[in-house]
Amino acid sequence: MIADFDLDRFVAATLAEDLGQGGDITSAAVIPADARFAGVMDSRDPIVVAGLPIAEAFFRALDPDAVIDLLVEEGARVPAGTDLMRIEGSARAMLTAERSALNTVQHLSGIATMTRGYVDKIMGTGATLLDTRKTIPGLRLLEKYATRMGGATNHRMGLWDAAMIKDNHVAVAGSVEEAVRRAKAAGIARIIVEVDRVDQIEPALAAGATHLLLDNMPPPILRGAVTLIGGRVPTEASGGVRLDTIRAIAETGVTFISVGRLTQSAPAADIGLDFATISAAIG
Repeated sequence: MIADFDLDRFVAATLAEDLGQGGDITSAAVIPADARFAGVMDSRDPIVVAGLPIAEAFFRALDPDAVIDLLVEEGARVPAGTDLMRIEGSARAMLTAERSALNTVQHLSGIATMTRGYVDKIMGTGATLLDTRKTIPGLRLLEKYATRMGGATNHRMGLWDAAMIKDNHVAVAGSVEEAVRRAKAAGIARIIVEVDRVDQIEPALAAGATHLLLDNMPPPILRGAVTLIGGRVPTEASGGVRLDTIRAIAETGVTFISVGRLTQSAPAADIGLDFATISAAIG
């Protein structure tokens, strides 16, 4: 489902974190070993859905024979009150996996929902929304998957798939030209250069930048920068982009807009799992 993502390892590590050395002492004490549980996972808010197959994996890890029905597609926009998943299985297993499953779907759907809001704001401008590397350590592949479900395009996945020369790189290298020269000498094909002033644009292009990140420029300055660049390389607006400002930024003609808050600040979606009679939960 997600390239290079080890789902089994993620599920095992997450459950191990929750179970610790003692296991689910509540379910072991309160729930008979042969008890069955049926439930429905539903959204209490309008959301864009992300993470249901991962939630399914948590339940199946503890009860391989669980009956699970995913009711909506990943990336679907659904209204409040929508049933997302029906489950039936060992009560102990379902209740032990419940929190890990819900945490994942709430977090990823929250990201996907916020992302879709930004995508909707720039619809028709021609600009493409990008995410960033501002992700929770260990969750990058999942969070970037969620932004895709919300309609964004992934920026760099890590430090390995493009060079991004920022002010500190320039300070150490001595100049933009020298930093780009070294990146080219290393055989790097994608060389993104961050500029925060218009007078830095021509030196960066002359040095061989293949993409310019226009950092913290207000829309009038951005528009002038885009005109100056004249389509020679893709342009990216970045820095402090909010839902109420992104449309004006997109209308300057930039190719991309990157938004860190998609993964930094998205609130968890309100999603729950409620007990239901077995006949009602799994038809």
